[in-house]
Amino acid sequence: MPEDTSATSQVALAWRQYRLERRLFWRNPSAAFFNLGVPLLFFALFGAIFAGDQDALNILVPGIAGMSIVSTTFTALAHNMVALREQGVLKRIRGTPLPGGTYLAGLALHAITNTVVQIAIVLVIGRLVFDVDGLRDPTALVVFVVVGVVCFASLGVAFSHLIPSSDAAPAYVNAVFLPLIFVSGVFYDPAKAPGFLVDIAEILPLVHLVEGLRGAMVTGAGVADEAGSLAVLAVWTAFGVVFAVRGFSWEARRA
Repeated sequence: MPEDTSATSQVALAWRQYRLERRLFWRNPSAAFFNLGVPLLFFALFGAIFAGDQDALNILVPGIAGMSIVSTTFTALAHNMVALREQGVLKRIRGTPLPGGTYLAGLALHAITNTVVQIAIVLVIGRLVFDVDGLRDPTALVVFVVVGVVCFASLGVAFSHLIPSSDAAPAYVNAVFLPLIFVSGVFYDPAKAPGFLVDIAEILPLVHLVEGLRGAMVTGAGVADEAGSLAVLAVWTAFGVVFAVRGFSWEARRA
């Protein structure tokens, strides 16, 4: 029988792959912890430090939301794509009847699900524990979450092309992730940082994602009010997509 390439079939295959990725994810406690637990651990620690300081909490909650997006997209995909490439999984998938795009769609849906779960947890904790509404502008929140996911997912895949092996992946990813979250005002008001750090942060995408989320979750600023932040994120997204596609390889690198 000829292979069914209809849209319905592709969606069904992507859904199956997504369900498989969810099962594999929960069978790996360390992956679940680093994807979902680390941002919440920072949330608990800094929430305890800033307890009673509402201004600081108004900065922390959207900051953790932005950090969660980076953790579940950029960090997770950079790790996973290197592992799948170097272990030969991508090459084997390429040789099966499962379309490559369908397989990657399942991976993407898995990352998106983790992001949605993280954002939901942050919203609930922020409202119940830290008195941060989180839904001052739901439309702006959805827009910045979607743009943030696309931006950092593409950057994660693009960055995976620079990582030579699975063993090196944690060092490479943390060398970007940790400075990024501390420079970008996840835990503090970036305007109060030294001038050179402010200048660096303004170039990077995370500070603009956090600013957009802060407007949506705390101040009620709409999408139009944060158009500048969206523009910066769009530029980084275009950069990420171009290099994610250009550098993608189904085969492991030769030593």
